[in-house]
Amino acid sequence: MSSVQKFKKVKTAVIGCGMISDIYIRNLKEMFDIIDLVAIANRSMNGAKAKAEKFGIARVMTIDEVAASDDIELVVNLTPADVHYEIVKQMLEAGKHVYTEKMFTTSLEEAEELIKISEEKNLMIAVAPDTVLGAGIQTARNYLDSGIIGEITSGFVSVNRDQCLMSELFRFLQQEGGAIPYDAGIYYVGALIALLGSVKRVTGFGAPALMHDKQLLYVKGNPDSWQIPGTNVLCGALEFENGVLVSLHFNGNNVGGEKTRFELFGTRGNMEIGDPNKFDGEVIISLPENEPIKMPFTHGFDGKNMVGEPMPFDGYGHRGVGVAELAYAIRQGRKNRLSKEYGYHCMEVLLGLDESIRTGKIYELKSRAEVTPLKPGYYSSMFGGQVRADAELSLI
Repeated sequence: MSSVQKFKKVKTAVIGCGMISDIYIRNLKEMFDIIDLVAIANRSMNGAKAKAEKFGIARVMTIDEVAASDDIELVVNLTPADVHYEIVKQMLEAGKHVYTEKMFTTSLEEAEELIKISEEKNLMIAVAPDTVLGAGIQTARNYLDSGIIGEITSGFVSVNRDQCLMSELFRFLQQEGGAIPYDAGIYYVGALIALLGSVKRVTGFGAPALMHDKQLLYVKGNPDSWQIPGTNVLCGALEFENGVLVSLHFNGNNVGGEKTRFELFGTRGNMEIGDPNKFDGEVIISLPENEPIKMPFTHGFDGKNMVGEPMPFDGYGHRGVGVAELAYAIRQGRKNRLSKEYGYHCMEVLLGLDESIRTGKIYELKSRAEVTPLKPGYYSSMFGGQVRADAELSLI
């Protein structure tokens, strides 16, 4: 009997059937031995029925029925950010552990209330992004911990995209939480925290989204014009508790395809890291008197689909690893890696930058967080990528 099989499966329900739900549902059903996906719920029952039928999930439930169920232990919340608070609160009050997509909530006060409820009821919360458990970021952390580029002194991260045009295709981006720092920048902030630890203080400058006139006439249901709420261009500076200084540059008022950069500078060398919005970001190390070297992955969860036919968002193909890690934490009685403290700290960094933009003052963070790295040496494929392996063992 393997070390995975000795754990009782965690009965799990998914709430929310939006665009990212397919990859979550498929992976939770087929990829992770610890998860028993038993139910799908959505505000639209027709949407839930369609997903359940597509993936062979036995039960279609209302959100209230999930809360009232006796057997469901873990709820995966894939709803838009502006309803996270109410869904997570309802599930916690019903005695369920919760994994929620990013952001945790839209305000620190709401997140603090949810944390308090979870602690009173001895429940766990996990918060996306779970890409920080992927091959790219975990490999980067492994090399950083080895000291190969010395002591990290500074870093630079940047993402540029046409967030306004994207909000025509993905209408949830037109709501609170749809601006680029919260929709895309959270992956960079989450990765920085996983690699470097807690942020001490932040400061920033910002600009709002542009007023956007509808361009994609074939996409039905959009208004004639709108403005994404919040800061959509951000230039910021982060000071970490370990003294590392990082510059942030997020521009959602850009045009064309997405452009990203993630680089850390050390006393012995530099490290470039691929897009933390994905699981397979390349790690490239540059040392003096050497050509830059693409480093081999030391971990699994590289985003490649090893469980069936191609489908949308296969490039993000290990969505759900954070759910599985939470499930093992439940069974082992330990702290989960993408903890409520992690989710809160990521959110406080971004909201702190907004506060700095508003006041013109440095924002001192109140929260702290640490993401324990996964064990290296467990991969998602074997024999040249032809056969599925079991990176799930690294979660135990």
